Amino acid sequence: MSLAAGFLYYLLSGGNVATERAFIMVGVMFVAVLLDRRAVTLRAVAIAAIIVLVFRPETLTEPGFQMSFAATTALVAVFGALRDWEGWQPPKLLLPVAALVVSSAVAGLATAPFAAAHFNRVAEYGLLANLMAVPVMGLIVMPGAVIAACLTPLGLEWIGLSIMGLGVNWILWVAEWVAGLEGAVIPVIAAPPMVLPLLSLGALFVFLWQGRGRFIGVVPMILALLLWTQAERAPILISESAKLMGAMTDAGRSLSKPKGDGFTALAWLENDGDAALQDEAAARAGFVDDNNAVSITLAGNRIVHLRGKRGLERLDAACHEADLVVFGGGAPETRPCDIVDEIKLRDLGALAIYARDGKLHIIGAKEAVGNRIWTGRAAQ
Repeated sequence: MSLAAGFLYYLLSGGNVATERAFIMVGVMFVAVLLDRRAVTLRAVAIAAIIVLVFRPETLTEPGFQMSFAATTALVAVFGALRDWEGWQPPKLLLPVAALVVSSAVAGLATAPFAAAHFNRVAEYGLLANLMAVPVMGLIVMPGAVIAACLTPLGLEWIGLSIMGLGVNWILWVAEWVAGLEGAVIPVIAAPPMVLPLLSLGALFVFLWQGRGRFIGVVPMILALLLWTQAERAPILISESAKLMGAMTDAGRSLSKPKGDGFTALAWLENDGDAALQDEAAARAGFVDDNNAVSITLAGNRIVHLRGKRGLERLDAACHEADLVVFGGGAPETRPCDIVDEIKLRDLGALAIYARDGKLHIIGAKEAVGNRIWTGRAAQ
């Protein structure tokens, strides 16, 4: 019955990775109990991960899979170590509080690198929010949900839903209050590709290996963090529409316009670890504005970005004074200079520009991603 109830909840939840992992682990735990074996172990976590990946291998690269299994692995490993440690003997009355603090801290630390890498931010007061919200979820919201489900056939579900409402309103208030605290969110620069694999391998070695040799896993973890601190962001970025440019300055990334291409502008700033809004970034010094055209110099190379309806009229003049012209439209077939327009970007994708040996080095997003079966370019 318990497994059937868990499966029903899994279906009602929409079947995301975290719920799928929880349901599989519960099933493994029930089997372990029937076989008189320890229920909560790292083997159960491993079995759940294998089953999820067999049916949905693409989830390996998703934040949900990584954060869910990182938190679960860390919790099982830490509480397993505490269970075997004689020094872990808090008073019985304080045991629930101690368990809540430890679990919130461990889960927060385990998921923080993945959240930072995927979302470019770290929640500084996550532990505080969990301490205020998790007990209410367990003591009010979930019991209210059970009461509502039991009373639904009698038309009295409102009783349970009213109880749930009290807890949900408290949790929403906690989220809003914590998010409004000064420094609640710390922006983080995008991590290089090797950071998460190194962190994950190192952490798994620490958790799974036996004896003091496990601490060798700290080495790749430190290496990953060092790589992260050395992360490089492109000096110049050009959107796929050719209507927005971003240039890295001492004050942060400067944008060529305060409005338009808002999603791209937000993504650039987030990946820079920059909490500024688009209009704030556009107000930074960097671009020289000259009558519907902005320009910037990178390693002695002048780049001009033509804007507005009159950009085509200024194309010839811009070519005489710039090493690269970015035009938010379709340039004529006869090009007097090196021009990046929306037609060229359809093949290249958004561009990142670096300065190497005094020359501009341009990398397209599609080139950086490479050939994939789903891009339709693998056979080209």
